[in-house]
Amino acid sequence: MSLLQVDSISKSFGTLELFQDLTFTIEKGQKIGLIAPNGAGKTTLLNILVGREQADSGTISTARGMRLAYLPQKSDFSEYDDVLSACMSSIRPELRSLIKNYEKALQSGEAEAINKAIAQMDAQDGWAIERELTALLSKLQIKDTSRSPQGLSGGETKRIAIAATLLGDPDLMIMDEPTNHLDPDTIEWLEGHLLQSQLSLLIVTHDRYFLDKVCDTILELDQGQLYTYEGNYSRYLELRDARIEQLRVEQQTLRNAYRRELEWMRRQPQARGTKARHRVDSFYELEGRLGTIDVPTGPRLDADKVYIGKKIFEAKNLSKTYDGKRMIIKDFTYNFARRDRVGVVGANGSGKTTLINLIMGNLEPTSGTVEVGETVCFGYFSQQPFAFDQEKKVIDVVTDIADQIEKEGGKPLSAMQLLTRFLFPPSRQQDYVHNLSGGELRRLQLCTVLMHAPNFLVLDEPTNDLDIPTLQVLEEYLMEYDGCLLIVSHDRYFMDRLTDHLFVLTGDGSVRDFPGNFTDYRMKQKSESQERIKEEVKRPIAVTTTRPQRERKKRRSYKEEREFEALNNELPTLEKQLEELEESMSSGALSPEALQEASVSYQALKDELDTKEMRWLELSELDG
Repeated sequence: MSLLQVDSISKSFGTLELFQDLTFTIEKGQKIGLIAPNGAGKTTLLNILVGREQADSGTISTARGMRLAYLPQKSDFSEYDDVLSACMSSIRPELRSLIKNYEKALQSGEAEAINKAIAQMDAQDGWAIERELTALLSKLQIKDTSRSPQGLSGGETKRIAIAATLLGDPDLMIMDEPTNHLDPDTIEWLEGHLLQSQLSLLIVTHDRYFLDKVCDTILELDQGQLYTYEGNYSRYLELRDARIEQLRVEQQTLRNAYRRELEWMRRQPQARGTKARHRVDSFYELEGRLGTIDVPTGPRLDADKVYIGKKIFEAKNLSKTYDGKRMIIKDFTYNFARRDRVGVVGANGSGKTTLINLIMGNLEPTSGTVEVGETVCFGYFSQQPFAFDQEKKVIDVVTDIADQIEKEGGKPLSAMQLLTRFLFPPSRQQDYVHNLSGGELRRLQLCTVLMHAPNFLVLDEPTNDLDIPTLQVLEEYLMEYDGCLLIVSHDRYFMDRLTDHLFVLTGDGSVRDFPGNFTDYRMKQKSESQERIKEEVKRPIAVTTTRPQRERKKRRSYKEEREFEALNNELPTLEKQLEELEESMSSGALSPEALQEASVSYQALKDELDTKEMRWLELSELDG
């Protein structure tokens, strides 16, 4: 069943044509990833699909009654009174008001208000949404729902936006960079949730592991044309390479035929006069076909050789304390080696930025020593974009630093040649900075960093605002880079390709050297978590079917009495299911995959039991 049908839509801005005659469908349950370079029109296409912009031509049709939800890159909840209202922003207004009244009534403790709110919830069938809301708030770690949405962090805003989008119960969800600002646990939960759900998806993201796990179809928008690949991201890479190779073979075959026919066409007119006219027509047809075949060559950023001495960087018992009390980094000792490639991971606030600044010498340590080799030249690719002069041309940004760049053992590069290597064609070099996309600004920023020929690169969230094609170019460059790399990034794919080991910041100041990449680290974390769960479930849990009686001050309503009776029947059943699951998990008979699934079920069942026990206690305080 088709939920959305796009027929021959086109979009231009002045003389800039983004795309023309795009046609595709989104089927029920289909999960599509959209890949395109920066500036190709990804966000514009999404805005057209959700009705925020109009196409120049073409039509978009949807299935009758289809519910569409949109998760933009950035959300603003400042108009809402509190976080709870923001989370429920996609729910029908009348139902949203109903749940808010119910929450307020519970907080007030007034029996009459509670009874009235419960009756309204019963009449409007609000319990299902209320239960889903409670579960989402728990999974997305949204705790203080009464606080104001003002001053939320990027991660908090993103989690609220995800909760609001999912609560709308959409048939089709369109998501623009859903993993931005999310921690690994939340990303993995979202992957699992979307994978198991029946809703259809159209996703734009630079998170390639996310595309690999969630999507079953990839759409590639390239030079205004749309290509469809059945499968996840890994399969897309295989199929795209096969398509490009097929085009290359076809192009070479046509070129060989074209050379033969061109030689014939250049002969004397009398020689052609005896030939069939259709051969001349075939030549022009061949020439036209050859002009339509465009084989993507793929941009490339070549890494220059850099020299770095034997002595690079050595830290001994490095510590940093703020306010004389708060220990951020404690007794960090490490000696960097040539071509060392280290990732830095840790929760927000654990000290990643502090560690980077200590290594680069931007911060003085509270104690400990640092020795930096004489040949070391740091290059810092900051998370925050440089404040380029918006009225300057791209070429002027570079020439203000140097007209030409000396290369190790080679001819110097002019500013124009350098920018061309950083994927800025001559026409784009003459454009103004304020016309650059976010990804182009990041590339220009990287260019200004690398033109100083650093041999120790520190990259702080380098993948922000970069599209997948540019990420692939940057990764290839860094894999050939001869210097040291220190990378802070939430991009799991990027970290796995480029790092050999990790500095793990635990939050108490300790920095642990983990021998492996990011995926190895996450697997280790999960293994340790499973071991803790197995230890916990070995402890016996008393199974009871009765609850302690408390002093009853108010009387249960008729509906509350029915709810109380139902809970008395449900709780023993849930406790028995939990006990059986515990026995299964501690038996040692489950495979690692089955144990992982069981641990997820265990947590979900325990959450449900806790919620219902709390409700049972609330009702037990009332007189029957």
